[in-house]
Amino acid sequence: MAIAKRAPAELAKQTFEYAPAPESIDHVKIEPRYGLFIGGKMVAPHSKKRFPTINPATEQKLSEVVEADEVDVDHAVKAADKAFEEWSQLTPSRRARYIFRLSRIIQERARELAVVETMDGGKPIKESRDVDIPLAAAHFFYYAGWADKLEWAFANRKPRPLGVAGQVIPWNFPLLMLAWKIAPALAAGNTVVLKPAETTPLSALLFADICMQAELPPGVVNIVTGGGKTGSLVVTHPAVKKVAFTGSTEVGKLIARALAGTGKRLTLELGGKAANIVFDDAPLDAAVEGIVNGIYFNQGHVCCAGSRLLVQESIAEPLLEKLKLRLGTLRLGDPLDKNTDIGAINSKAQLEKIEELVESGVEEGAEIYQPECKLPERGYWFPPTLFTNVSQSYRIAREEIFGPVLSVLTFRTPAEAVEKANNTPYGLSAGVWTDKGSRILWMAERMRAGVVWANTFNRFDPTSPFGGYKESGFGREGGRHGLMPYLELV
Repeated sequence: MAIAKRAPAELAKQTFEYAPAPESIDHVKIEPRYGLFIGGKMVAPHSKKRFPTINPATEQKLSEVVEADEVDVDHAVKAADKAFEEWSQLTPSRRARYIFRLSRIIQERARELAVVETMDGGKPIKESRDVDIPLAAAHFFYYAGWADKLEWAFANRKPRPLGVAGQVIPWNFPLLMLAWKIAPALAAGNTVVLKPAETTPLSALLFADICMQAELPPGVVNIVTGGGKTGSLVVTHPAVKKVAFTGSTEVGKLIARALAGTGKRLTLELGGKAANIVFDDAPLDAAVEGIVNGIYFNQGHVCCAGSRLLVQESIAEPLLEKLKLRLGTLRLGDPLDKNTDIGAINSKAQLEKIEELVESGVEEGAEIYQPECKLPERGYWFPPTLFTNVSQSYRIAREEIFGPVLSVLTFRTPAEAVEKANNTPYGLSAGVWTDKGSRILWMAERMRAGVVWANTFNRFDPTSPFGGYKESGFGREGGRHGLMPYLELV
């Protein structure tokens, strides 16, 4: 009997129905109101101002948090400054035990943390569960190992902690960015005042509970909530010796100006407009998966997202055909459903920014493609979007959209690919897809990007330094390099 063969395109268009697989939230307790974590305990704030934190998938209020004022921030910094004397003099092996304990408790409470991260930020539960929380625990575990090896890390130098570190983190990876900041600071012997993003404060407040569970000495970690004004109070406080900021380039520039001449140490991890470059000898199916992961992971809320796709002209047509078919299989919906690929946009303000930039792309002449996608009635949602016929002068090719929007450009030669990849004020990351190792090295040597991934994208590891060039900031986080901004090397 002859077996009928189906065309590849016909097979690719087949879709599978998935039964709902919601993650339970019964084990998660979110308080209706939170105070501030100062001096090892939750305290009543001086500020009387509060604001709600919203679930972006439902627009329902999850809790109310404090808009910390100058008195609150001063209280937190003084607690950290007082704790620094004891923490910095603690034997390194004792510090390592505390940091390791934080790592283990994060692992033990991983399910709880993942659900809170998804409810507060809108990202799919499978990303919170499989990426954010394990990586956060891994960073604490990694830097626990460095705490008693600092003199071996920097040969012929005597490392000394700086003092109080003021840290401001973004809303796209709340707990992971907290780990990137707090773990190396503690390992180096510093104390911390951290301000989480105003739209995603809950996982940081849950981490405060973890600090109490780990019996971390009072004042070593302090967490104050609030908006931009609170962040400004943290980074400009006279007793803060080191500032670490992850966020927009515009705010990063303001911080750099404010701290100029103060003697404070500063690291900035800012925006990006990464190029994901696909050559004609690349395995197309693998490249398509890398492209999807590069831009649609976490709804494109990634500073190093591969938001510019550079494709060699000879393969542009077949690659785009495969990519469009793949977009049609992405599942958008309830972030707590384990089948969901694309969750909710983090906030109404961010959704409006994405919509405005997408509209500008259409007006400037780019060709838009969006797969059929039913958006939920409540919440903040945007479908996976693809632009072709994009010129380098278009706003969608120049500005950071921070959403699930991909701009496609073409090139003919490796030299042209490098020129187009570097034609941006940013320099955070890039990706290269090719079968030739020599070409990967040739490209990586010439691209002005802090991280260059080869035949993969968005691959992170605590041992590997991460950071950018140009308007993507300066300084490195992760690896041995991540310790250096928190140390004075004598």
